[in-house]
Amino acid sequence: MPLDLSPLWISLKTSILATFITFFIGIAAAYWMLGYRGKGKSLIEGIFVAPLILPPTVVGFLLLLLFGKNGPVGKLMEPLGFSVVFTWYGAAIAATVVAFPLMYKTALGAFEQIDTNLLRVARTLGAKESTIFWRISIPLAGSGILAATTLAFARALGEFGATLMLAGNIPGQTQTIPMAIYFAVEGGAIQEGWFWAVAIMSISLSGIIAVNYWQETRQKRQTNSKLAVSPSLSHSLTPSLPHSLAPSLPHSLTSGLFVDIEKQLPGFSLQVCFSADKQPLGLLGGSGAGKSILLRCIAGIETPTRGRIVLNGRVLFDSQQGINLPPRDRRIGFVVQNYALFPHMTVGQNIAFGLSKGLSTTAIKQQIEAQLITVQLQGYSERYPHQLSGGQQQRVALSRALASQPEALLLDEPFSALDTHLRSQLEQQMIETLANYEGVTLFVTHNMEEAYRVCPNLLVLEKGKVVHYGTKHDIFERPATVGVAQLTGCKNFSSAVAVASGQVEAIDWGCTLSVIEPIPDALSNVGIRAHQIILTNDLSHENTFPCWLARTSETPHRMTLFLKLHHPSSNQSDYHLQAEVFKEKWATLKDQPMPWYVRLDPLRLILME
Repeated sequence: MPLDLSPLWISLKTSILATFITFFIGIAAAYWMLGYRGKGKSLIEGIFVAPLILPPTVVGFLLLLLFGKNGPVGKLMEPLGFSVVFTWYGAAIAATVVAFPLMYKTALGAFEQIDTNLLRVARTLGAKESTIFWRISIPLAGSGILAATTLAFARALGEFGATLMLAGNIPGQTQTIPMAIYFAVEGGAIQEGWFWAVAIMSISLSGIIAVNYWQETRQKRQTNSKLAVSPSLSHSLTPSLPHSLAPSLPHSLTSGLFVDIEKQLPGFSLQVCFSADKQPLGLLGGSGAGKSILLRCIAGIETPTRGRIVLNGRVLFDSQQGINLPPRDRRIGFVVQNYALFPHMTVGQNIAFGLSKGLSTTAIKQQIEAQLITVQLQGYSERYPHQLSGGQQQRVALSRALASQPEALLLDEPFSALDTHLRSQLEQQMIETLANYEGVTLFVTHNMEEAYRVCPNLLVLEKGKVVHYGTKHDIFERPATVGVAQLTGCKNFSSAVAVASGQVEAIDWGCTLSVIEPIPDALSNVGIRAHQIILTNDLSHENTFPCWLARTSETPHRMTLFLKLHHPSSNQSDYHLQAEVFKEKWATLKDQPMPWYVRLDPLRLILME
């Protein structure tokens, strides 16, 4: 053991100071770069990580040029009679510079791992960016930041080359442990070198091991806590559906939601215009139709290219007037697909996040309990999201959105992560909840049956454009396009042309059909739903044709029959129509000789442009 232990104290002093400085600068730089979209991002990134890839002596040389007597910083300090060259301050500066890239890159990675939906939802709940940083980003990135701090400390503790260039090797003043090791070995004092090597490894590794142990223990606690919670749904509700009303444009923009926007993206264009009142409006469309991006534009998470959004007379966005309210000022509740509950907060804290900051502690507790009673989760306020089932998380997310008393509620496929049974139960509960909600509700889904049950009115999107807007009955009975018909479950289509008044030729089916519905001027297709095809023995009705069975497909309660009109099928893929029948009907039908006869009821035929 050496008599002079000053390298230990100098190393600890410089590395602790360097870590302290790097902690704040590194986190600030990482958070700034996370949202930076300006020019020169790659150049800035390169400068930040340069000390990690450059030889330490090069870094030390550049620092010497900067802080030396003739350097720009050195000249500024000269009138003050102060210099960092060959002082322990210089050693701390060198350690800070070489430790910064590790702190920056690791913290940046931790911030990037945060689910962006959490930040989006926090903004819609009225949180300021500073609140989001301290209450969401920092806690969720905490493990990564702790790891970054440990790595930065270890790097600062082991710095050699840059420190030697800037601070030198002055025993008792600037000699750190790495330099003590080097010069001990150079002088033949191997035992002293061993002492310092063991000391620096012990200090560095103990910090890293402690952080890893803490993270592993934390993960095990969360896992055990989650396994201890039953994933079952607490209650099942079966309220009746709300009465359907036809949608109509408001006489003014003083109530309800009005949206007329365009959003240009690479390879995609969103162009929509619609209005919504207190009746829930379902946004129906396939994947990539623009449903979710439309909600984000309304919430203020995305900015439309042009257009206008008005909610209850308040202009949320107007490209001509330069109005674009931030999400926190729009008073819009947002429930996303994965619910985006803040994982580091309890259920009660999640619900309270969007409440008015002026409320007393008692008032906050009362509102939390009231919300939990509404969704039948009383007694769950102290649980964390990972301790809840998927259905419970969905209900907490809805409660959190409603607790802030939004003027509009945006639901982005809230049942998509649930199994069929749980989905049905929660759907009924949401219908009851929305019946008591006084604001505007937009419900996004690609499930036609779900949309039909929850929403009296529907708006159908295709490739970013509105292709049909009306009551659910109108859209399901008279879809405007083939795409809308497909989305609403129609499986049978044929290209068609009008041949006479009340008659169309179904080209793909090889037959002429009598129709009741007025024939559109731009008729393109005729269709009929699978369950509306009639298998009959009465040949006297119009639109009755012989058919042969190509193949069948079975579900628990129904049989789908793939039928070829006019003559037998050549193979299983050679068919015209899909008909659905209950298995009881199939039991009486399957042994009958062919041809069978199928009737396409004129009242059930769908004519599309």
